[in-house]
Parts: sequence; C-alpha cells; structure tokens
Amino acid sequence: MIQQETLQLLDWPRLCHHLSTFAATKLGALAAQSLAIPASQADSETLLSQTREVYWLDQHTTGLSFGGIRDITAPLERANRQGMLSGEELLDIATTLNGARQLRRAIEAQSSEDLPILQEMVAELRTYPEMEQHIHHCIDDRGEVTDRASSKLSAIRDRLKSTRSDIQQRLQRIMQRQSGALQETLITQRGDRFVLPVKAPQKDAIPGLVHDASASGATLYIEPHAIVDLGNQLRQLLRQERTEIEVVLRQLSEQVAEVYDDLEHLLATVTLLDLAYARARYSLWLEANPPRFVEPGEPTTLRQLRHPLLVWQQRHEQGSAVVPIDLLMQPNLRVIAITGPNTGGKTVTLKTLGLAVLMAKVGLFVPAREPVELPWFEQILADIGDEQSIEQSLSTFSGHIKRIGRILDALDRSTIQNSKLKGQNSESLPSPDSPDVLDSFDSNVDHPPTPPSLTNALILLDEVGAGTDPTEGTALAIALLKYLADHARLTVATTHYGELKALKYQDPRFENASVEFDDVSLSPTYRLLWGIPGRSNALSIARRLGLNSAVVEEAASHMAVGVQEDVNQVIAGLEAQRRQQEEKSQAAAALLAQTEALHNEVRRKADMLRERERDLRAQQETAIQQAIVAAKADIAKVIRKLQQGTPTAQDAQRATEAIDAIAQAQLPTRLPKPTQPKPGFKPQVGDRIRIPSLGQTAEVLTAPDDDHKLTVRFGLMKTTVSLADIESLQGEKAEVPAKPKPQDTVPAAQAGPPAPAVRTSRNTIDLRGMRVAEAEAVLEEAIAHASGALWVIHGHGTGKLKRGVHDYLHRHPQVQRLEAADQSDGGTGVTVVYL
Repeated sequence: MIQQETLQLLDWPRLCHHLSTFAATKLGALAAQSLAIPASQADSETLLSQTREVYWLDQHTTGLSFGGIRDITAPLERANRQGMLSGEELLDIATTLNGARQLRRAIEAQSSEDLPILQEMVAELRTYPEMEQHIHHCIDDRGEVTDRASSKLSAIRDRLKSTRSDIQQRLQRIMQRQSGALQETLITQRGDRFVLPVKAPQKDAIPGLVHDASASGATLYIEPHAIVDLGNQLRQLLRQERTEIEVVLRQLSEQVAEVYDDLEHLLATVTLLDLAYARARYSLWLEANPPRFVEPGEPTTLRQLRHPLLVWQQRHEQGSAVVPIDLLMQPNLRVIAITGPNTGGKTVTLKTLGLAVLMAKVGLFVPAREPVELPWFEQILADIGDEQSIEQSLSTFSGHIKRIGRILDALDRSTIQNSKLKGQNSESLPSPDSPDVLDSFDSNVDHPPTPPSLTNALILLDEVGAGTDPTEGTALAIALLKYLADHARLTVATTHYGELKALKYQDPRFENASVEFDDVSLSPTYRLLWGIPGRSNALSIARRLGLNSAVVEEAASHMAVGVQEDVNQVIAGLEAQRRQQEEKSQAAAALLAQTEALHNEVRRKADMLRERERDLRAQQETAIQQAIVAAKADIAKVIRKLQQGTPTAQDAQRATEAIDAIAQAQLPTRLPKPTQPKPGFKPQVGDRIRIPSLGQTAEVLTAPDDDHKLTVRFGLMKTTVSLADIESLQGEKAEVPAKPKPQDTVPAAQAGPPAPAVRTSRNTIDLRGMRVAEAEAVLEEAIAHASGALWVIHGHGTGKLKRGVHDYLHRHPQVQRLEAADQSDGGTGVTVVYL
C-alpha cells in the first residue's frame, strides 16, 4: 500500500503518461501508463540494456518501425475460446504478423555485439508468414471475404450477380412501359427486396407487393409480381453466401486459435520492444544519460539533475526554466537533512531524487550530466505533502504520523524477510547443547549487540516532525532520523527545526544541505548547497517587506539573545565562502575553456600551414615537370635541326651552345640547388635524430658499427639505418668515415682512355617489321646481356616504331644516352644506345 502511495506522492503516474506519448503502438502506450516497477536489480539492468540498444539503433540506423501492429488481444482471446473473428480482426492479425516480422529483420540485420539483448528477445519470435498470406488471400483490404476464399463462395456470388442482373433487366422493362405511374424512374431497395416508387393513385398499374410507403403516403414502394420469384432466389443465395462466409471466417479463426500461445508471445514481445522504444525516445527528448547502479561502498553522483516533469512543463506549457541540482553523496551517509525557507525547492528536491531512482529502476535514462551513478533501492518510501482529512478526523500531524507508521512497518517487514532469506541460505547451526553455543552466550555478556541490518530503502520525508509543538516535534524528528539511520540505507528529510542541523556534528552518518535564498531579491534561487545548514530568514524578509518595525523588533527580543544572530552570521559567512569558491571555480573553468579554444585555434592554423606547404610543394613539382617537358621539347628541336643534312663540327658546336642556353633558361629558376647540411654530426646512444627519407624523428639505440650502421627506434618500431641516411635535429649530416681506396691492379702509366665501341653482330639487333610491344621485349633482352654500346636497327618507315623505341629507351634506367649511327652504319635509321 505504501509503495503505491509513494508513487502517487512522487507524481509517478504523470511521468508514465508522458512516457506513453512516445510509444508507437496502442499496446505500448497502455503498458507505459501502467508501468511496473522491477523487483530486482537484474531486471532493471536488463531494461536499461534494452533502452541502450534501441537508443543505439535510433542513432546509427533508421530505428525501429512499428507500422501495421494492432492491439489484437481481444480477438486472440475470443479465437482461443472457439469464437469466430471478423474480417477486420483477421486483417489486423495479418498486419501485426507482418509488422513483427519487419521488427525482427531490422534487429537481426545488426551485429550481435551491438544488440545482444534485442536479438535474444526476437530469437524465438514466430511470425507465421503462411498464415498471413492465407488471410490476405481470403480477406481483402476492406475486411471482406474474397471470392477466391472458396470455390463454393465464388459460385454463389456468380449466381447472385446473374440474379441481380435479371431483376434489373425486368424492372427496366417495367419502368419503360409504366413510366407515367412512377413517382421517379429509379430502382431502389427495401431490405433485400428490389422495389419501384409508384404513385399511390396508380398502384394498380404495377401490380405487386407493397413493402413501404413514403411519409406523406403519396409514394408506394412496390415489388412487381414479375420479380418476386427472382427476389426469393436472391434472398436464398444471400443466405448461402453468409453461411459460406462464416465457414471461411471460422476456418481462419481456428487457425489463429491453434497458434494462440505463439501469437500471445509475439504480442508481448512487440509490447516490450515498443516500451523500450518509448523509453529510448523519452530519454533522448530529456537529454538524459544512462545510469549505473553503484555498490554499497561507492558514492552517489547526480550532477545537474533536473526534474523530468518540470522539463515537460517548461517545453510544453511555457513554464519557467528548470534549475538543476547536484546530489553528491558519500556511501557512509545515512541521513541528509535539508533546511531552508519555504518555497525554496526542498520538496522538489525530494521528488526529483525519488523520480530519478524510479526512472533508473524501470530502464529510463536519468536527466543528469554524465556520469550518472546511484544505488538500486528495493523500496522507495515517501511522506510528502499534507494528509489532513476532515472525514477521517486527521490533522496535519496525525496524517504525517500515520504515513510514517506505514513506512516503518514496511521497513520492518523487509528486514524480517531479508533475515529469513539469509537464514535459509546460511549453513546449518550447531546444536544448542553444544559447548560452542554456550561459549557464544557467555561471550555476549562482554560484547555489545550486533547493530540491526540495513534495509536497502530510500526514505523521503517532507517537513519531518511538523504540525505539532516545536519542542516535541523536534524530539520526535531526531528520534525518527536516528532510527532510520540504523535501518534504512538512505533517508533525505526536509525540516525547519534548527536542532536537526546539529546532528551532523554528533554522527558522521548525517549531513546537512540547504536551499539557497537571495536576500536582495527576497526570492529563492532553487540551488542546493551541501554542508551548509539553511538560515532562518523570517525576520529579515518581514523587515524588507515593510512589516511594522515595532513588531519585528518585538519578535527579535523574544529570541535567544545573540545566539540565533551568531548562528545566522556563521552560516552567512559559510555561504559567502562557498560563493567565492564557486566564482573562482567558474573563473578557472572559463580560463580553461579559453585555453582549449586557443589550443584548438593554434592547432587549426598549424594544420592550415601544413596544408599550404603541401600545396606549394605540389605546385613546385608541377612547375618543375612542366619545365622539364619544355626543355626536352627545345632540345628535341635542336637535335632534329642537327640531324637535317650532313652535320659538321660547327653544327655540333652550335647545337651544344643551344642546349646550354636552354639549361641556363630553365634550370636555375626552376631547380634551385638545395643547400646541403654541414657534415660533422656524430650520433651517440640516446640522441634524437631525424630520418629524412622516412619523415620520422627517432632515438639512437646503438652506436655505429664497422659498416657505419646503427639501430634507432621511432614509436614502437626499431630499424637499422646508415649514417648517410640520418641527420641531427638541427639539419647536420652525420660524418661518415671515408673507406680506403683499393689499389689499382693496373699501373696508372699503363691505364689509357676507354676503347671506342665497335659494332659487331652480337651488339646489333634488328627490330624492323616488329610492333612496338614486340620490340620492347627484344630490347629488354638485349640490354640485359649487352655492355658498352648497342646498335638498334629500326629503319624509317612511318616513324612509329622509331618513336616507340626511343620512348622506351629514354625511360630505361640502364640507358645512359642515345645517338644516331654514322651514315655508313645506317644514319638515322639506326640508334646507338650507350649503357
């Protein structure tokens, strides 16, 4: 009883109603409005996992679609009781099967690592596609039984169509013959009989059965005798049609009843999926974060916690901005006393904490900043608000005491139940007559009794001890809070009694908190301050609001002289220190934000400079390539001009000068000679060096060996490099010791200039008649076995083979230069290749 009462006090039904608006189906909305509270932490963890996976689906895919799913609970129950379903109900079952199949496919399409819980939920889901197809075969989109449902029904409807056509034709002929006797030239129906509207004075002109008359009596609706037999046949056929339709519907209903258990499981699974979908969408709308249930020894962390109902009111009802609160509670705390002025937000704080715990239990995310860490409570019990009742003769104090009594009874029942469970799970005890038991009784004389076990419950008390004499109310509140500190895991109470503030300094399990009040604006800020008790602001508020100063001074004279003022001054000093700390913290946070922004700006500009450097390097390389192409073209022109006619030494000299001029025009501006780093750097073990070829900075691990190689490390990789491949961080090249020159085997006096190349059959290849591809293969083979010079005969022809051979030789790494052969060796039809 107290559990349901607590849910009402915390406005839990309103939150469930808000949650239901995010459901996609009627089933999900109904389930959300009557949301059950899990009985174990494992159930809550499962619900949170479902919410987290649906949340992931919504963020990374198109999410879940519940199209076509209907509430088929009532039709399933009636089919299970051998009842007959209508065509519309059967059509709802078919669309629900299809919708469930689409849900299962959307979940199974994802990785099992991303959606383990959801995939386990739909693993055993049976959607009966054959039943769905059979229903659509027999029922059309309007819920009517189709002709193809049975051959007998199709034959009956064919006869119905023929009979109606005969009736229509006979009536048309009668209307043509007796048009003057008709009130209107139309065919109408009364019941299932076709009739004509005949003028009452001329009823004898069309003999038949009168089925109806107009209100004025001027028109009679007559079924002519000529179609009476056809009308009777039509009625019989309609009866046969209804009978056959019932046969089809009953057969389909029996098929549904045969798989009742599977369809009931399907409906329950779809409802659970829709609930998880609603929880995920509501959590996203609240900008909430997933909670983590902490163990008894871990602190509770709820930063920037917002009341979900106030968020709804702000966004949908133009309410005021929601002021978040911070609830940071150490695991040793058992009782938190919140003090402060009225309308300061104490009750809202209690409700916000209670709703946050309930939301986490049912699998909802909590509207607080990450990380969200809070305990899992077995019970949430609350005494909030005024329960006075004239009918029950209950005052405010009596109403509070009766509700607190129910809370204590619930705690006692939970303690007894937990003790029984522990006794059932414990090992068997020794016999009472054994010496061990007697020793234990003797030892209890010298040792204090074991403290009572804590119940994993959250107790929320509003204005504890209020409604009676302040002295007695204070004593009762102190006794109650001490009892709850021994029996409940956490109690949060609001109060105006100053004596409760001192409990913190007597018992480390108690803590003070207060709601902040602005003395200048005379209004609460709704912020929660920890470790500072609230001040009494009654007299200062009364004075500022203009109450008669004599009354205020008289009230001050009745207070303890100096004591209350001193306490208020101490509290005011603590609040001032806290505000200073918060201002400094905010300034530090702002400075940190500026530093991060500056760091990001520097990094962005560095990236821009690197990108600019890459662009310039690319442009430079493009310009160099263009210059090379232009130089080659100019040189080719000089060579072609030289090859025209019979070249002389003067022509060769002019060609050389022209090539030098081209080099002077292109190379100095396009290819600036890079400055070589100064040698002399000697790397030592532990030095930092640069490897230009790899673009890496590395650390020297070993000294250079005899082969001038050393081992370096960059990142997680080790490698061996040569001294010639490294440089210092300042750009100095490593000093490589010169190797001793080998002694010449031939004396210098005997060494002469290299012998001129001589053409032989072995260094001459004939490519005439070949394609360029064939010629390249022959050339590659010849170059591999040749040395010195190679004479290549390609002829003149169209010039295509010659151009292909020259292009290939220019690209070949072993070719030093090319030149045309002497006129005696073939001239420009033969190319001499120097390797």
